[in-house]
Amino acid sequence: MFGIKRYRQAIFSGRLAGLALVCSGLIAAPSLSVSQTIKIGELNSYKSQPAFLGPYKNGMQLAVDQINDKGGVNGKQLELIVRDDHGNPADAVRVAEELLSRDKVDVLTGTFLSHVGMAVSDYARHKKRFFLASEPLTDKMVWSDGNRYTYRLRNSTYMQVAMLIPAAVKMNKKRWAIVYPNYEYGQSAVRTFKKLLSEAQPDVEFVSEQATPLGKVDAGSVVQALADAEPDALFNVLFATDVARFVRAGNQRHVFDDLPVVSMLTGEPEYLDPLGTETPEGWVVTGYPWYDIDTPEHEAFLSAYQERYDDHPRLGTLIGYNTILSLAAGIDKAGSTDTEDLIEAFSGLELMTPVGQIRYRELDNQSTMGAHVGRLAIQDGKGVMVDSYYADGADVQPDDDDVRQWRPESADQP
Repeated sequence: MFGIKRYRQAIFSGRLAGLALVCSGLIAAPSLSVSQTIKIGELNSYKSQPAFLGPYKNGMQLAVDQINDKGGVNGKQLELIVRDDHGNPADAVRVAEELLSRDKVDVLTGTFLSHVGMAVSDYARHKKRFFLASEPLTDKMVWSDGNRYTYRLRNSTYMQVAMLIPAAVKMNKKRWAIVYPNYEYGQSAVRTFKKLLSEAQPDVEFVSEQATPLGKVDAGSVVQALADAEPDALFNVLFATDVARFVRAGNQRHVFDDLPVVSMLTGEPEYLDPLGTETPEGWVVTGYPWYDIDTPEHEAFLSAYQERYDDHPRLGTLIGYNTILSLAAGIDKAGSTDTEDLIEAFSGLELMTPVGQIRYRELDNQSTMGAHVGRLAIQDGKGVMVDSYYADGADVQPDDDDVRQWRPESADQP
């Protein structure tokens, strides 16, 4: 039997042929020469962040293959050229230069760590080349250090924090502790959390802030320092192996037994799956409950990914997939890969993704892709998100007037 899921997959595959564009589909080119390709130059921290970026790369490749199978974009096949930036800003700039000058890529995309993404964004500004930042979260990317050449797919730290603030306010706790990785992403998240929570709850106090080196958290000492501060609640920004060590140390000391926690990213399968039975139940988190998203678009995406890789997707998979969808939609709309044409095409660009419609805002080049919010629980020995809902990125933006104040006028000048 063909089956409803295969039927939905066929429908969504048809949408992918047109990339869910507002007006038109892609043009098939059966006599296409193999040299007629659109080269996408992608750089990322594959060696330093494999949990996220392995699935991310798979997601990109799945989208590329689906699009090419339907004829490509503007009569050309997509070609993905991937390089490692070693999680280092200087290396990332060098790799970006090599992609443009040696590999002759038509467009740049990628980066994971915020400070690395910022370096490539600044490079794109100087070189006047279009750059789609797929993952880095820092607010600076599109606001204080934004530029007309850089667009971003993933929701910002402001957006992620704004999704969690209602739950934090509902806890009605006065004394808050904070733990975060001490680099741009963590610093940006903490600034926003303190600002938004203080506005919503003026009597709040921040009694302890633990800033840890990225990837090198001394979990025992951090947990003890937090316990000594006797907070009423905790805001956690740690991720990857740092959050695993932190959770383990906290569980061993029973620090989380009666401590309400709101936590960024911890519901993402990359970081939640390894916790297993150590998952701290009750934490309010942002994440990606792939097993609990019931829409035709996501079911088609899930089925295609599982069939291809015999595995479930991670949040990185979704980001990689949506990165390619966005680039293909923008190139199709622009009719070329010329930088100025792409800038114009991405301004207000709308497209369908496995988690719904997204739009790239004219105001600040930020997409409205959202995230899921829920609570952590253990089911069948595995960490999961329960009571989750999708927070649309369009609903967690600051006021437009604030954005105009934060984003310098020069950011949008040629």
